[in-house]
Amino acid sequence: MKMFTNTPKLRTTASLLAALLFPVAASAAAPAWEPSRAIEYIAPANPGGGWDTLARTTARVIMQEKLSSQNFATINIPGGGGAVAWAQIARDSKNDHKLFATSPPLILVPLAGMSRYSHEDFTPIARLITDSATVLVRKDSPYQTLNDLLDALRENPRLSIGGGSAPGSLHHVSFAGLAMAAGLNAREVNYVSYSGGGEAIISLLGGHIEAVSAGIGESSGQIAESGQLRALGVAADTRLPGELADLPTYKEQGVDYTFDIWRGIMGPKNMSPEAVAYYENLYVRMLNSDSWQQARDQLAWTDAYLNSQEFGLFLDQQQQQFSQVLGELSLLRK
Repeated sequence: MKMFTNTPKLRTTASLLAALLFPVAASAAAPAWEPSRAIEYIAPANPGGGWDTLARTTARVIMQEKLSSQNFATINIPGGGGAVAWAQIARDSKNDHKLFATSPPLILVPLAGMSRYSHEDFTPIARLITDSATVLVRKDSPYQTLNDLLDALRENPRLSIGGGSAPGSLHHVSFAGLAMAAGLNAREVNYVSYSGGGEAIISLLGGHIEAVSAGIGESSGQIAESGQLRALGVAADTRLPGELADLPTYKEQGVDYTFDIWRGIMGPKNMSPEAVAYYENLYVRMLNSDSWQQARDQLAWTDAYLNSQEFGLFLDQQQQQFSQVLGELSLLRK
């Protein structure tokens, strides 16, 4: 049974094309606002996870393509599954020179009662990509397939599954959904949380946990290049292109389950409309650049652009959807 895909198609091809082309044409005119100093570009976790990968990759492309006169300085603020960074950003609500990478934990962590700040306390700038969920094991792991791991969990539900987000957040929910689709009791999953995907992978390599729930983009380097990890599958409808094309989907292995991890950029709540328009324009130009398309393909990401207004509506929908999921796991804040 297909659990859910958390990236509904909100746009037609025609409207997407129009949204992409209009800001590019408008960029010929002088912008109403431009940054006057370096951008504080926050990844709300330790290096190595999905937020960090998105922030550093987009910052590099923006620099390579000379899309901004100011530097996008990546800053890691770990803690609380993102809550520590969100609290700092919320206190700086009128700063037009501060942005942060975001993904489903911005919805999940507040719903689970682990942050007083939700997506409504920030300004959506743009949704950029989706990244498929995966499960990682060490190269020498006895689990050769996804079903090997699931069968082991049937025998011993206390096997440890790590992830770079808090309990009730992205990687926990992703793996819990997989467990439910495979007929396991998701509430019995022994999920071990870390402050970032990089820390979770280090723990896996050290033999402290059996597997890691992650996004394929943040893991592609260790899979395709270093060979230290193996992915047991990908929670996508179809196989990924490029170097990961040999990786089977969960569906191919008999588990009808997909999970797309959207990622985007937000800013403080009271950003000026002129700054929001500037950043929207910048990210559209970035998505159209050769440097971005090369980086995107290397990370097995899929472009999934939504502008500020559309992203805000999407986040509202995500809150409703994830409320149901956390309720099933008995993790929804009362």
